[in-house]
Amino acid sequence: MLRACCTSLSRARCPGVGVVPVSGTVTNNDTRRRTARFMSGTVPKVPLHINGKSVDSKSNVWYDVIDPATHKVLSQVPQATQEEMESAVAAAAIAQKDWAQVSVSERQRVMFAYQHLIRTDMDNLASLISREQGKTLGDARGDVFRGLEVVEFACGAASHMMGETMAGVGQGIDTYSYKQPLGVTAGIAPFNFPAMIPLWMFPLATVCGNAFVMKPSEKVPGACQRLVELLELAGMPPGVVNIIHGGHDTVNFICDSPDIKSISFVGSNQAGEHIWNRGSAAGKRLQVNMAAKNHGAIMPDADPTHAVNALVGAAFGAAGQRCMALSVLVLIGSAKELVPDLVKKASNLVVSGGMDPKADIGPLISVQAKERVESIIESAKAEGATIALDGRGLTVPEYPNGNFIGPTVITGVKPNMRCYTEEIFGPVLVCLEVDTLDEAITLINDSPYGNGTAIFTKSGAAARHFQHTVEVGQIGINVPIPVPLPFFSFTGSKKSMLGDLHFYGKAGINFYTRPKTITSHWSVDMDHSIRTTMPILGSGTTK
Repeated sequence: MLRACCTSLSRARCPGVGVVPVSGTVTNNDTRRRTARFMSGTVPKVPLHINGKSVDSKSNVWYDVIDPATHKVLSQVPQATQEEMESAVAAAAIAQKDWAQVSVSERQRVMFAYQHLIRTDMDNLASLISREQGKTLGDARGDVFRGLEVVEFACGAASHMMGETMAGVGQGIDTYSYKQPLGVTAGIAPFNFPAMIPLWMFPLATVCGNAFVMKPSEKVPGACQRLVELLELAGMPPGVVNIIHGGHDTVNFICDSPDIKSISFVGSNQAGEHIWNRGSAAGKRLQVNMAAKNHGAIMPDADPTHAVNALVGAAFGAAGQRCMALSVLVLIGSAKELVPDLVKKASNLVVSGGMDPKADIGPLISVQAKERVESIIESAKAEGATIALDGRGLTVPEYPNGNFIGPTVITGVKPNMRCYTEEIFGPVLVCLEVDTLDEAITLINDSPYGNGTAIFTKSGAAARHFQHTVEVGQIGINVPIPVPLPFFSFTGSKKSMLGDLHFYGKAGINFYTRPKTITSHWSVDMDHSIRTTMPILGSGTTK
């Protein structure tokens, strides 16, 4: 049976850093949009962050931030008004002009100080994430740490910002280029990584000399608020990084604002395609990471213990709410014999509130997310698959209202089933069987998504064939979640990515800069002739 852990940990609400208590109660509806009605009681209000100051929004439209383990309202986030959003962009535009003139060495020193403050505040950030998002404390610390690694990369960004030089392209003529900041840039983050994804964005953008307008998910604002506070404590000038909150209206504002030059986005395909189309129409540079359906292929010769343990962690960790979760298991030949052991180990995972130190898996983000995952599981059964391990109906005694689904394993899956064609974004592993490695590769290549994949094998030849043949941007060989470290880039492909400049690494530096190329002519004896023909600089003469 699936295990639910009951502990005596206190579930006292934490309003988070930077929120301001305001009297009021809220309405309740399925869209999470709330209109504040000021009556008795205290509801923490999350402020905007504009020009280095916490700004109480004047909005009359609010979103509840709900603890997914208890359904308690932790705070409220405003739908920022048009004037407030314009103020944030204006502050960024003014601050960017001065910030771009600060030496890159000084900008890197801010990042050095910043990474130290993040390390010092790690436990506090993890608690904010766990309460708002639901993930376990250990997973929340990993969320912060993987973002911290990008800050560490930003500490040495200057070596990747250097341009190119060629002397003597013509007589007395040299050509050189360097990278300049774009100006005001923006980011739109999802709920599943409240720290990591914002840290993919504004540290690299600002170390390159840009200003930034950040929109965190309205479901999980606390960690991003704290991260920006820490950044300013590290020495970032006011106005360089600003936070605006909201839903569709804020997204559309970012897409349309003529002063915002680029948008970084991580989230669903529906939102990502909208942002790509609308932002592109406004002439913006975009990097858009979206949905995934990541396959793990197991060869018959794979180390069985390593493969099963890796799959259990990669499929069910973070309650499956990762764009790099291994959500599809491709069993090659006799590898299907590993399923019973996989089901046994998955059933032993502890499902509980994220603040519970015994928890392996926390709740899903919302009631709607839980209902959708349950409907996909039911559709698999209706379409002829077998529910080998069913996580529905799980109760956690200490958190009776939590959005819990336990690990679920579905076998006998076919490529036309809904559970295979849709990104589930829950603790569900679907299993397909094939006879050969080439059949597995064909199955993976036929998927429209291309974020990540993995193969488990002891054969170097099989691994090499897999890595050169499979059409996916990030490949693990006996590594279940092959997210590259920041000195590489996050290279999702196909329908998982729109844009050709990826997040972090050298590609991230290139995304947040534009090249400027100079051709200069200095000669003791300048040519004084008038020429109407096209100059040919490399001809050996300037005439």
